[in-house]
Amino acid sequence: MAGTILIYGGSGGIGTAVARRLTASGTSVHLVARDESRLQALAAELGASYTAGDVTDAALFARATADAGDALRGVVYAVGTITLKPVARLSEADFLTDFRVNALGAALAVQAALPALVRDDAAPPSIVLFSSVAAAQGFAFHGSIGMAKAAVEGLTRSLAAELAPKVRVNAVAPSLTRTPLAQRLVASEQSAAAIAALHPLPRLGTAEDIAAMTTFLLSSEASWITGQVLRVDGGRSTLRAKG
Repeated sequence: MAGTILIYGGSGGIGTAVARRLTASGTSVHLVARDESRLQALAAELGASYTAGDVTDAALFARATADAGDALRGVVYAVGTITLKPVARLSEADFLTDFRVNALGAALAVQAALPALVRDDAAPPSIVLFSSVAAAQGFAFHGSIGMAKAAVEGLTRSLAAELAPKVRVNAVAPSLTRTPLAQRLVASEQSAAAIAALHPLPRLGTAEDIAAMTTFLLSSEASWITGQVLRVDGGRSTLRAKG
């Protein structure tokens, strides 16, 4: 895959797995994340370039795009939050933060990257955003994050319609995945096993599960896929586990 893939959340669990899969196949990546020391170490390991910054800073997106260069083949926005509270305890700041990080950040990342995306009718560039199983299935205490991720799904379809046929836009919607972001939810093996049992395929997701779908959507093998939300969730969004 010629050109560079710009990865927001590049030092997170899923972003790192995506970056490793892409660089292993010879694809250039540019990583964006908050933790500069971790970002610098990963970039050195992969031979990648990087930009350190927070997606709540609107100035980050133009800077990251410029740092990545003017031949982008794709954008991955693998940044998220997990805010789980009863609705009565959710503050305005909770709602706004979840929306800014998950949905508004994704929109601004795409907006900034558009001029740098390589226009190739035979292999249009690909954008991959991230939703959640919580946008498709209602879960208690997910009011803020469920709303934010549902906005990502609406954004995905709107952008896919507007940018076709020059750019493909899809989203991946995982269930609970073993990543640093979800660590507090799976710190107890008893809790992890209970959550895993809720899935028809009774295990938690891994960063590699999600990275495999993401790199597929970025590739020419997915050249006739756009406007879709791919649910990599062990069947949880559509099936009921036995028992």
